[in-house]
Amino acid sequence: MQTEIETKQLEKVEAEISEGMSLAKCRKCGCMEEALNALSNSSAGLEQNPEADFASNLSQWKSQMEPIKYACLGCEYCYPAVALNEFSKAFPDAAPTDAHSCAFSERIPSGDVKESTSGGWPLVPGEYKVLCKNGECSVAISTLASPELTDKIAELNPDEVCIVGKTETENIGIDKLIRNTITNKAIRFLVLAGTDPKGHKPGQTILSLSSNGVDEKMRVIGSEGKRPFLRNVTKDEIESFRKQVEVIDLIGCEEVETILNKAKELLVAAGTSEQEVELPKSKCSCSECSNETEVIESVEVPTIQAKEPARIQMDKAGYFVILPQPEKGIIIVEHYSYDDKLLRTIEGNDARSLYWTIIENEWVTQLSHAAYLGKELEKAELSLKLVVKYTQDGA
Repeated sequence: MQTEIETKQLEKVEAEISEGMSLAKCRKCGCMEEALNALSNSSAGLEQNPEADFASNLSQWKSQMEPIKYACLGCEYCYPAVALNEFSKAFPDAAPTDAHSCAFSERIPSGDVKESTSGGWPLVPGEYKVLCKNGECSVAISTLASPELTDKIAELNPDEVCIVGKTETENIGIDKLIRNTITNKAIRFLVLAGTDPKGHKPGQTILSLSSNGVDEKMRVIGSEGKRPFLRNVTKDEIESFRKQVEVIDLIGCEEVETILNKAKELLVAAGTSEQEVELPKSKCSCSECSNETEVIESVEVPTIQAKEPARIQMDKAGYFVILPQPEKGIIIVEHYSYDDKLLRTIEGNDARSLYWTIIENEWVTQLSHAAYLGKELEKAELSLKLVVKYTQDGA
């Protein structure tokens, strides 16, 4: 049986999920879907009080989920992340230990981002702005979940700052931050500013990483984040980051002047002799690096150039004709055999429900065909929303 404390903590978990499920954005969010699945799996073996209805509530919430529109929005307060954190506190032995995480779709830096000519740095694409002409300034700034703060700092183009950008997740976001930092040996300071989103806590996780490193499962020791597992960097890269960079805690600060004054102080410290200013241990510029603190080169993931297929193989399961119906607000998909016999008609309101129905019923048998179908259904859905004509492309 649960103790009274455990029951109360479980009630907190339910309250967080319930609050989140009252929001349309959460019902369409992969973060909520992941949390519900994780809680269902982790709570299955718990001894619950007879009157407890946690499992039935989870089942009901899962049935209320809508087609997922985004992996995660990076909200300042993430209800599913906070719920999982509360569950882990109440039942540490049953806490989810899988490495699934909220992944943000990162756009390739836009034209106003100036990349260094030194080895194509920054190495990893993301939502950041390079401010130093040659990428050789000592200070990097993470604005955490405050992208507008990134824009304000970038507009001023301060000489002290090498790169500024957001870090909204406690896993993939930190992976990218590490790789872009250790591949620029000039960076010696990382300033954390802006809002640290509740639940994910990337700022607190970076501080914990700097102080404690990771365990054998690549979990950041001491992190309070939802999924602080670093899967896209090695332990050597993490240790290189910890040796190279001093993390400065200005979490919560949204004042641009305060942040830039701190950057100036750090730049002065970096350029002053150790007799005048006590520099952080094991932090050094490129020319000062010893063998003990030498920054390793990041292992690059291969980049494959896309190209047209040599030949297109038709799907033996048949082909599809997509017919948006603006007057009804639906999309009709006709499935034909290759002798042009109509096999079935599928109707739906959105691309995701349509292509999942087709995939689950095995009416498409080739990956290339499934990819094509997903692309065309998204176009059809967009045509309904924008009230424009839809024309189906060839394979």
